[in-house]
Amino acid sequence: MSTDTARTAPAAGPTSPASVAERPRPAEGFHDGELAVQRRAGVTAEAARLSGMLAPGELRGGISRFLADRTFAVLTGRDQHGRLWTSPVTGRPGFLDPTAVTTLTVHTTPVAGDPLHGLPVGQPVGLVVVEFATRRRVRINGTLAAAGEGTLQIAVEQAYGNCPQYIQQRTLQLEATPAHDPVAPERRSSLTAEDDEIIRAADTFFVGTHHPTRGTDASHRGGPPGFVRIDSGRLWWPDYSGNNMFNTLGNLAVDSSAALLFADFTTGRTLQLSGTAAVDWTPHDVPGDDDGTGRRVHFTPESVVAGRLLPLHAAATAAYPYNPQLTD
Repeated sequence: MSTDTARTAPAAGPTSPASVAERPRPAEGFHDGELAVQRRAGVTAEAARLSGMLAPGELRGGISRFLADRTFAVLTGRDQHGRLWTSPVTGRPGFLDPTAVTTLTVHTTPVAGDPLHGLPVGQPVGLVVVEFATRRRVRINGTLAAAGEGTLQIAVEQAYGNCPQYIQQRTLQLEATPAHDPVAPERRSSLTAEDDEIIRAADTFFVGTHHPTRGTDASHRGGPPGFVRIDSGRLWWPDYSGNNMFNTLGNLAVDSSAALLFADFTTGRTLQLSGTAAVDWTPHDVPGDDDGTGRRVHFTPESVVAGRLLPLHAAATAAYPYNPQLTD
């Protein structure tokens, strides 16, 4: 869904994929960070009713059928240096292939130039699969069990649907031939004026986070253009009301490493940011508290990759009808 929240723990720098893979997986249910956020937000009882969604997941029935028709997903994982990134993965219907009830075969990999190209096997990964046209999404978390030429295999540990909140309606079309000249990804340590334009125009982005024992997660965020603000090279956005599970911000309560993906669905341009995030609890209804939750997330970029990595475009778009209005 939309929002998650917590006071962020001490910053955690890049972690080696090997050390991540060796960490044991805990029992099901909410972890320590999620529970802390739920208590602070006063929604422990509401969240408890959804704890069953975190039980070991299987790719059966509706989830399996949903995956079969999708062309767009977002993957979170760590590169060969242990830095967290969030990347687009696209393909023809069927490229997300449930080859067993707990195995998802992805018939593509992050493209050359993407920071997750050649990502190491054995690490926790998170995947969010979105159908913009009907405002549906599924989150899949697990371990990257194998990778080959053009293929990833994920051992699935969690799989569940999220609500349609804040998903802007789009009809995505894969390009048989690129509509725009390719732009080789460029790496740098800070944002440019062009990057700022992409961020300020965005009505959608994706955020990746990590928990030391619960693994890695990819999540969707949406709102009106301008809901992501830029201040002195840092980003921040208000935390909108959601399902009260607080998966993302619960992770940030324990591990501040975070990764963002912005995608221009008209031009195919992508902006990937890796860094750290912190959550501030503010008085309700201060300027910028668009949804009145009293929470906002601050993100500090440490590494930037900008290019044109998205081989699709949006044929049409309609804003989510209940996006909060900007208040500053």
